[in-house]
Amino acid sequence: MDVCVVLMTYGSPASLDDIPAYLRDVRGGREPDAALVAEFRRRYSLIGGSPLLQVTRAQAAALEGELRAREDGNSYRVVAGMRFAPPRIADVVREAAPAAGALVGVIMSPQFSPIIMGGYVRSFREAAESLGREGLSLRIVQDWHLQPLFLEALARRVTEALDRLPPGVRDETPVLLTAHSMPKRVVEGEPGYIRDLEETAAAVAELAGLGEGRWMFCYQSAGHTPEEWLKPDFADMMPRLRQGGYTHVVIAPVQFLADHLEILYDIDFGAREQAEKEGIYFSRTESLNTSPLFIRALASVVGEALGRSAGGDTSQL
Repeated sequence: MDVCVVLMTYGSPASLDDIPAYLRDVRGGREPDAALVAEFRRRYSLIGGSPLLQVTRAQAAALEGELRAREDGNSYRVVAGMRFAPPRIADVVREAAPAAGALVGVIMSPQFSPIIMGGYVRSFREAAESLGREGLSLRIVQDWHLQPLFLEALARRVTEALDRLPPGVRDETPVLLTAHSMPKRVVEGEPGYIRDLEETAAAVAELAGLGEGRWMFCYQSAGHTPEEWLKPDFADMMPRLRQGGYTHVVIAPVQFLADHLEILYDIDFGAREQAEKEGIYFSRTESLNTSPLFIRALASVVGEALGRSAGGDTSQL
């Protein structure tokens, strides 16, 4: 069977001049004010632009190679589609899957929220339906927050980051396991999403051998709105760590699968500045990107999706 896999992620502006259009799309068509555009131009300038598309395409190429090497009788093509920037999900589906027998969409966030990520599902289904193909098997991977190889890949990144610290401090350095913050109103009716984030963090901490008190779950990257966002933010944690006598900290995102603005600016600039302000040496885990273990995790996710019978997030068009 010919299988087309689409790795679906948020998207990023291709250049500084694309930022207004990108923000307009993210905001549902509302025009961003000049101050917001200027701030995002500053951030993207500092990191030299987002590598998200390039990394996701590299993940797609690595996953395609991994799937083909399994020789399971299927032929595979894997592509990357963005929700808020070109190449858009609809465009890559139309280009890559006109002759596929099965179409698999993987949301590149292991924890699934119907409210926050339902747009991926709608975009993917609409793109598949636009092909006008009767009998096309459609599978949408949503939640995979406890996939064993994914957890192992994250845990290895944590131990690698700790191993880079001086021997005298690495066994006591706290690890902040972070996820993207959200407006409190969004998640009040969807506690399962927060539970999944916390479950991922706890599982990674256990695999990395972090005892009780060595790790904390917190949020990052709160938005530019006046409403209340989830707490604690990693900025809140830095003074507490200093008061506790800690001199080093490791930040380990458990939700982000590739280098992008929330890693390269929010952590590498924002969190570093907050830590150093408190006299704390800052470090973070390397992003998963094309880690072979992580690519194997993605291959397992795709294989499990193809092995499921119709129903749930699986349908026939």
